Amino acid sequence: MYKIAFCGIGSIGKRHLRNTALYLESQKKDFVVDVIRTEKNVVTDDEISGYIHEIYSYDDEIANDYDIIFVTNPTGKHYETVKQYLKNTVNMFIEKPVFDSFEYDIESLNLNANGIYYVACPLRYTNVIQYIRKNINTQSAISIRAICSSYLPEWRAGIDYRDTYSAKKDMGGGVAIDLIHEWDYLTYLFGFPEEVTYLGGKYSDLEIDSDDLAVYIGKAKDKLIELHLDYFGRKNVREMEIFLPDETVKADLINGTVTYLKCGEIVNLKEERNDYQMQEIIHFFAMLDGKCKNDNDVYNAVKTLKLTRGIV
Repeated sequence: MYKIAFCGIGSIGKRHLRNTALYLESQKKDFVVDVIRTEKNVVTDDEISGYIHEIYSYDDEIANDYDIIFVTNPTGKHYETVKQYLKNTVNMFIEKPVFDSFEYDIESLNLNANGIYYVACPLRYTNVIQYIRKNINTQSAISIRAICSSYLPEWRAGIDYRDTYSAKKDMGGGVAIDLIHEWDYLTYLFGFPEEVTYLGGKYSDLEIDSDDLAVYIGKAKDKLIELHLDYFGRKNVREMEIFLPDETVKADLINGTVTYLKCGEIVNLKEERNDYQMQEIIHFFAMLDGKCKNDNDVYNAVKTLKLTRGIV
């Protein structure tokens, strides 16, 4: 039986809990789920409440034999949460970004060498990114241009954007690390750049104290990577263009298409958001079962986090 705990049960925590339960049920695996949250309130979401065994606060003593602890609370609390519960498990699924700063001392955590400490990177599991990885010679790319532009007030229906962690710098918000997905999939496909130039800050009239714009140029030995991230674009855009010696390939992650701009071929790879979120959960359990390696551990995730501030 899997014994699982979730630290934080906001929207992403609920999604991971639901997907974990559905996956384990499909595998006919027994499991029990506890929740740790700031206040020991009952979880009213009918879709997941039936899976929850116990609800604890962060001040409560909990068992030391959890198979997995999911760290899905606000980014600014991740480091202390990981540190607090290392004694209670050897396997963690940590929501992205791994921490709100790359200056924490990871060595002082004394992570278990035999444990799996995986940091979420769901865009890797989209059909589009998997297609690019399997069908495009990414190392031959001359230049890459990527963008993620969206309007923060429309991110979460029914929730005032000014009250979210994205709007608050002290909670780990800000477009640079909130949209760390982009640097993650870019390094996944093309490797880490040798140099990065970064400019960013607060430029729009959004009522937030976090950064709403980040622009980067990354230099590798044989290619350049351009990246634009913002919170104020009024049309959702999440695209990457790959300039190859004989073709230019456009990857549209919102519409689920890969377009070869020279020859005109369009590959349709449409999927729902939960499809790739579920694939990530399946991949995580494959790690636990020893079927594949941890390809985004805490060290790699911190290395990616450094890129968001232009540090390699």
